Amino acid sequence: MTTTGWQQAAERDLMSLGGRLANLERGDGSHVWDVDGRQYLDFLGGIAVNCLGHAHPVFVDAVASQAARLAHVSNFFTSPPQLELAARLKRLSGAGEEGRVFLANSGGEANETAIKLARLHGRTTGARTILCLNGAFHGRSTGALALTPKAAYQDPFAPLMPGVQPIDPTLDALEAAFAVGDVAAMFVEPIQGEAGVVELPEGFLARARELTARHGALLILDEVQTGSGRTGEWFAFQHEDIVPDAITVAKGIAAGFPLGALITFGAASELFSPGTHNSTFGGNPLASATANAVLGHIEQEDLLANVRERGAELRERVADLPLVAETRGAGLLIGVVLDRPVAADVVAEALSRGLIVNAPAPDVVRLAPAYTIGDDEIQEFIDLFGQALSATASRENVETPE
Repeated sequence: MTTTGWQQAAERDLMSLGGRLANLERGDGSHVWDVDGRQYLDFLGGIAVNCLGHAHPVFVDAVASQAARLAHVSNFFTSPPQLELAARLKRLSGAGEEGRVFLANSGGEANETAIKLARLHGRTTGARTILCLNGAFHGRSTGALALTPKAAYQDPFAPLMPGVQPIDPTLDALEAAFAVGDVAAMFVEPIQGEAGVVELPEGFLARARELTARHGALLILDEVQTGSGRTGEWFAFQHEDIVPDAITVAKGIAAGFPLGALITFGAASELFSPGTHNSTFGGNPLASATANAVLGHIEQEDLLANVRERGAELRERVADLPLVAETRGAGLLIGVVLDRPVAADVVAEALSRGLIVNAPAPDVVRLAPAYTIGDDEIQEFIDLFGQALSATASRENVETPE
């Protein structure tokens, strides 16, 4: 199929929701190729999903071997991979003996489950309000969308779930929200990826933990993008001395195989009861076995050390490139902040040169490469990204002279 042909097929057969940049057909490591044979360096990783890169032998072997053994059973049954994964997630998160795990198919579904958890908790306390942060992204399903306070996302689908109160991600707004009372739960992303890899103010997460505990509310952390080692720890909250009531994870948990999870801590683990929630496909043997293999490999190879080391190296080297004002984030979730709102132009220039990144905000380019990157991938990235930045800067200087 020619390039024109696949674009026509996409227009004809797919809903118009995006996804027209290239027609990718295979990948290997940190590279992908389109149907015309063009190579791209993937530094977006399926938006923080492909943590082992593409076609990693551990991933391929896990999918193939489990598919040949047992792929799916209904949720009337458990399976050895599912039980192994639940125990692994409890251990890695520090949820302990009292912790529990619900396995789903995506981050959105994990967050929908967490919303139900918050409602069940509210029934025990009499509180009705769920707090979320302005700039948050918790998903596009209707419940999660109510916690994603962005007009472009919400307005077409109003009215949304009631009882949600967005607040600014500031310590003052946090204090004011709890001064009113009636808070059943608070949803927080440790780093707001879709807002432009925005870090919370220093001390915000610790204060949120103090206030939720004092007022009998749940602290639920959305670690869909920051979890599974993306920030250099298994979960971003582990950079701080806190313990949440629940976390949601997905994306890199199975390195590309659809899987999400809600992990509960302490008393929050007792809120669900038989019949209150479930999922047909969630945690099936194929998804669970893949996640076990992926997480096991990250642990065995100490890839979190590489995440920390390579993340620091990338931030240092990017800082000297044209248009770059600063960098933010943690590990291999990096926001490159530009000195002007030309991120979309930079992303387009990068793609034309064979580099995949994206622009979650007008002045931010997001990087989320595989945990396995090394010297060669970093040098290739710096070369291509530097070219894209220089080309954009040159065009900007010509079009808008000082």
